Amino acid sequence: MKALVTGGGFLGGKIVEMLLDRGEQVKVLGRSRYPHLLAKGVECVTGDIRDSSTVNRALKGVDTVFHAAAKAGVWGDREEFFSINSRGTANIIQGCLLNHVEKLVYTSTASVVFNGEDIFNGNESLPYADKYLASYPESKAMGERMVLDAHGWEFVVEKTNPEADEITHRHASTIRKLSTCSLRPHLIWGPGDPHLVPRVLTQASKGKLKCVGEGVNLVSLTYIDHVAQAHLQAADVLAPDSAVGGQPYFIIDPEPVALWKWINHLLRNLNIPPVKRKMPFRPAYALGAGAELLHTLFPRLGEPPITRFVANIFAKNHTFSSEKARRDFNFETPVSPSLGMRRMLEDLQHTYRKINQ
Repeated sequence: MKALVTGGGFLGGKIVEMLLDRGEQVKVLGRSRYPHLLAKGVECVTGDIRDSSTVNRALKGVDTVFHAAAKAGVWGDREEFFSINSRGTANIIQGCLLNHVEKLVYTSTASVVFNGEDIFNGNESLPYADKYLASYPESKAMGERMVLDAHGWEFVVEKTNPEADEITHRHASTIRKLSTCSLRPHLIWGPGDPHLVPRVLTQASKGKLKCVGEGVNLVSLTYIDHVAQAHLQAADVLAPDSAVGGQPYFIIDPEPVALWKWINHLLRNLNIPPVKRKMPFRPAYALGAGAELLHTLFPRLGEPPITRFVANIFAKNHTFSSEKARRDFNFETPVSPSLGMRRMLEDLQHTYRKINQ
């Protein structure tokens, strides 16, 4: 395999690490040069996926793409979310066709089906949400639709022979197809997480985190190693006529967690006071709506302390099943929740040393 990974951060970096462990040829496209990957001999192409020329340069000589780069978050400029997550993905698809790339694995999110209502053991029959409370899941859903629609698109590989006549040259050309699939992890966690857990710890350490709702909601999480491994497993069997082609897959740890119990367990292990204060869902949702309006009118205020999307994530049940992934490409979850937590705590105890003092 000659692979390109877009984005060399938390998930992208783990995918690169697993590919290198298998002896694959890997390069990375991202806005950073990723010194830790350069030290391992990984070619790093610096650039933006919104620039088609940069994408085409990165895709030369590649047969498989893991498209993990994205703008993530619960708040931000809507145009930026769509320019990166949607139009950037369109550039990746077009670049795959132009450069004869045969496999494209897209990193999506389970939130593409989350419309604010409780979901229990959701599977891939769930429709896309009919409303989105944040630009991130909406833009990712658009990107996913494009990737899945592109499955089976044809491109022509020409075997150039300057001495061949037109007829011979035409017969020397081969029509091949792009194979695609989409993976939907949910709330990725683990050592090195720069998004989910650090945000929770920062708010909790300042005494600003409140339990939204009754605090008994169940939520699916996905450990970082499981997400990365799923990308490799899906790519290994991805082909024009495979069961994986053109399909979305939820990539989830085996058992959901009681979200606030999980958060408080994490806080206690880091010597941060657990969350005891509660706010009912409806007032929290209304507060989020008001905060969004205020911060839209006054962008200099930055990110709101709560949004409607965050209120729903914190209060509602959203659990999913990975049965389809286990069936179609033998998705596995070898890291137990206790081992994953221990690894993350070891990482966080170093990262958040000042909090623990």
